[in-house]
Amino acid sequence: METINNYLENMFAALPRTSQMLKLKEELLATMEDKYNELKNEGKSENEAIGIVISEFGNIDELMREVGIEIDQEQDGVPVVGVLEAEDYLNYKKKIGLHVGLGVFLCATGVALLILLGSLFGKAGSILGLITMIAFIAAAVGLFIYSGMKSENYKYLKSDFTLPSDLRASLQQRWQTFKPSFAFALIAGVCMCILSPVMLFAANLLNEEGTVYGLPGMLLMIGAAAFLFVYAGNIKESFSVLLQLEDSSKEYKENNKVIVVTAAFIWPLASLVFLIGGFVFKAWHICWIVFPITGLLFGAFSAAYSATKGNTGNSK
Repeated sequence: METINNYLENMFAALPRTSQMLKLKEELLATMEDKYNELKNEGKSENEAIGIVISEFGNIDELMREVGIEIDQEQDGVPVVGVLEAEDYLNYKKKIGLHVGLGVFLCATGVALLILLGSLFGKAGSILGLITMIAFIAAAVGLFIYSGMKSENYKYLKSDFTLPSDLRASLQQRWQTFKPSFAFALIAGVCMCILSPVMLFAANLLNEEGTVYGLPGMLLMIGAAAFLFVYAGNIKESFSVLLQLEDSSKEYKENNKVIVVTAAFIWPLASLVFLIGGFVFKAWHICWIVFPITGLLFGAFSAAYSATKGNTGNSK
């Protein structure tokens, strides 16, 4: 029942707090509770019952028209995004997160296999590992291109639009439900990045040649962490765009362009330094440190740049 209460709170949040609205809210809550209890008695699960109740009584626009209450929801010239469009965008961003996250993981896996096969089987293993890495990276690039091609269909969401009040309330409820999962993905990803060097240290303690196994393991952990960041981040972005939250604004995106461009440059450069150090100077045992150092420096740069832009924006 708490879900239904929260849904109604979100649905009425943007409406005037008049006595007529409060009465309508109480009547709607009572009706939804009766329907919920009826469905539960019929053997429906809690999620099924809540879904049916919201789908039957969640369109506040129709309800207000029935009782003669008019609420302006559109602005002149501003398109309205409906339920089907919103669901299509949410599903699209979820798939994009899966495809791009998988592509990043494939890149990390390709490098890990290159190191592992080259270390275990010498020149023949290096050739096989190089072929494997190229194949994995090619597959990843294919996923990136495929994901980017479909983004054209949702360009209109970069401009102003409005949502029906019931749809906005539903999306706000779903965003609140997803928040703990998003936080867990971030925490898990950060922990995996921090703990990834442990794979290398542990392997070296167990075996003098532990770098052969520890380094690929560390890269796989980083790749898995990147997958979590990308997948959860895309789902969060879909809610941010539809609900027009602060972090989807044009100013926010402009302020973070430099960070995105820097990331696109610094991580391939770090990988190049790592590979040169390993293949040319045979320093696999120490070259791994380029990744945590790059991560720390990039994190410091991102934080400093964001703080600077934030202060600049506040001073205007």
